[in-house]
Amino acid sequence: MRQDFQPGPLVLAVMEDFRRMTNDSIRIGLEFERDSGLTPSMKKMSLLAYGKLRQYVGFSQYRLCAMSKAAGILSSRRKSLRRGFPTKVPYLSRPILVSCYGFRIEAGNLVIHLGSSTFESIPLNSHTFKVISDSALKVSSFTLTERSLSLCVSKQVQEPESGKVSGAIGIDRNLRNLTVGNDEVVTFYDITKIVAIGERTRSIIKSFTRNDARARRALSSKYGRRRRERVQRILHLVSREVVEKAKAERQVIVFEDLGGIRRLYRKGNGQGPSYRSRMNSWPFYEVKRQIEYKATWEGVPVVTLTRRETRGTTIDCPRCGERLQVPVRGDDGHYRQLWCKVCRRWMDRDVCAVLNISRRGWLRFDHSSKEGEAGEAVKRNAEHEGEPLILRVDASKLRGVEQGCST
Repeated sequence: MRQDFQPGPLVLAVMEDFRRMTNDSIRIGLEFERDSGLTPSMKKMSLLAYGKLRQYVGFSQYRLCAMSKAAGILSSRRKSLRRGFPTKVPYLSRPILVSCYGFRIEAGNLVIHLGSSTFESIPLNSHTFKVISDSALKVSSFTLTERSLSLCVSKQVQEPESGKVSGAIGIDRNLRNLTVGNDEVVTFYDITKIVAIGERTRSIIKSFTRNDARARRALSSKYGRRRRERVQRILHLVSREVVEKAKAERQVIVFEDLGGIRRLYRKGNGQGPSYRSRMNSWPFYEVKRQIEYKATWEGVPVVTLTRRETRGTTIDCPRCGERLQVPVRGDDGHYRQLWCKVCRRWMDRDVCAVLNISRRGWLRFDHSSKEGEAGEAVKRNAEHEGEPLILRVDASKLRGVEQGCST
């Protein structure tokens, strides 16, 4: 939960002390890393830095949180170095306060420690207070910045057993649409507006002609944030509807593995800069991230197929398993369709992909929980004679759960 917040002088002083404690812990951790070649764990960081942070007068438990944040920053830096990404010496440049100790919610206010016996009450807005008033939720920590207050909430979620799950829905992520469904219903969510937003933003940034690099960077960041917020809003509406339908129908959500797909759109692969820009701004991971955390919050199981299990989902016929054939060049009447010579019919490649993904994901989920039921599931899918109902939804016009769809 996040809301706007403007800290006063006393709170700002505590946030500045926390920033300095975190930077001191990072410096101590980097010295240990240079001497031993190891990144300090939280326990090691506490042994190294706790005594040196006694110079900061204030709530003592903030020292633990500062060391914890420093250990997390150093761990992320270590992962980046292992992956071959160049990194600078990390440090916090702005005041911040993060803690999971010594706070409480009281009369619509967040009460935090400024010192051992000094407190500050921060009023919560109506939306935040309404959400955290749910007895099933627990406020785990808070984060204060110069502009916002964030509360981390958690709850216990019980995932359904295999016998209580009715099936699986596959998700095929594409540049201009998100295809979701199974043998019964397939829904196309049109996300073409996301592509238009990206192209419009790139066009605006290219039009900047000022010679001041800092001014161009500031303007570019402004439009980049605007683009990101608009894209996340559209994907939020889609992901919310997908998760709510999966929960209502007691189904598993299945994703394919798209790891490494960015390597296909690098400079030198024979592609134009506009095409590479469009493909590299494709938010396929953001779709997965939003659906995964919302599904986890609602107790909906999520399965991600491996690369081996993902292979052939688009070009294998979901009815007979035969390899589908691409239409000849110039055949515009069968755009994004493939031909099955066994079934003697054209099939939409996105429908093929989502049907194969849902079936393979159901097999994985069923095998991991119970033996014996997977065969029945495969038999039911293979004997399915009817065609799935095709629904089309404009993702940019979603407003709630009940939406108008056209076949």
